[in-house]
Amino acid sequence: MIDLDPTDKAILRLLQEDSTITIKEMAAQLHLSTTPIFDRMKKLEKSGVIKKYVALVDNTLVGKSLTIFINISIKEHGKDAIDEFIKEIIKFDEVMECHHVSGDSDFLIKLLLQDIASYNQFILDKLAIIPNIGKVESRFSLSERKNTTVIKI
Repeated sequence: MIDLDPTDKAILRLLQEDSTITIKEMAAQLHLSTTPIFDRMKKLEKSGVIKKYVALVDNTLVGKSLTIFINISIKEHGKDAIDEFIKEIIKFDEVMECHHVSGDSDFLIKLLLQDIASYNQFILDKLAIIPNIGKVESRFSLSERKNTTVIKI
């Protein structure tokens, strides 16, 4: 864990709210000059606290309105088998998230797709060709109630 002082936390809060905010605007809001803001941002980037700056795209407006969560159990659980599954599943553009989890399944995958037909194509043409898959359970999101990237600091 990285030790963050109140100014670092304030910078992170502002950037999480709007990553296009300028250093000058941040400096004004935090009552500091631009140089310490710039230096702190570089430090946060170098330490890995800030991974990257992105645009959050509305998936429904770009034709990806179907969100599906898939629980996948694999047959073999050795390190090589797990690594191979991960290597294969993360190749697919439809896969937004891949989590190695505990419990009844081994992986939780989040997909964004256009419709049920594209889900069927994904299962038949992509998921089915990955070796070592045992059980697959899919859950379709009926509605999204919260989706945030902001981490309370």
